Amino acid sequence: MKKIHSQSTTLAVFGWHTGFFVVTSLAIVMALSGCNKLDDNQTAGQKLDLAIGKTEKAAAEARVQGEQSSADVKAKTEAIFAKAGDALKNATENAESSANVFANKAINKIDDLAITTAISSELLKDAEIKFFRINVDTKDGAVVLKGTVPTDLVRERAAAIAKTFSGVQSVDNQLVIKAK
Repeated sequence: MKKIHSQSTTLAVFGWHTGFFVVTSLAIVMALSGCNKLDDNQTAGQKLDLAIGKTEKAAAEARVQGEQSSADVKAKTEAIFAKAGDALKNATENAESSANVFANKAINKIDDLAITTAISSELLKDAEIKFFRINVDTKDGAVVLKGTVPTDLVRERAAAIAKTFSGVQSVDNQLVIKAK
């Protein structure tokens, strides 16, 4: 039986991983020795050490660049979150302000309704006025009296009653005098 030595049998003996590593290492050493012509008196080990040093330097530079990129991303992310926080704060303040305005309007409407009801009720209790239809409207404390009454005395009495209630800012007496 003949022993044939070829690359495939050598790889089979050492395993493909070992063979691949050896072939790759030799290719790197040969490539680097051909590229680095600074000192032809260097040994293969010195050339390999030089190549490893250059690789480590390049890796360190890449790490620094990666760290800088990471810092840039962190700064941009923090800026975005700061803007989002400001926007949320403004939205909350606007919502609170809108809620306060809405609540004040609701309170004013309730106050206006209470004023209208109280004046209408008091007008119905008055012996001289209860027989006449007087419409009472209130908006923001301003009372408007509308309808017809027989005399100026009744007209003035209705306005005087309306002015006595708390929350009344003004009275617009639009009552018309019509004799029966």
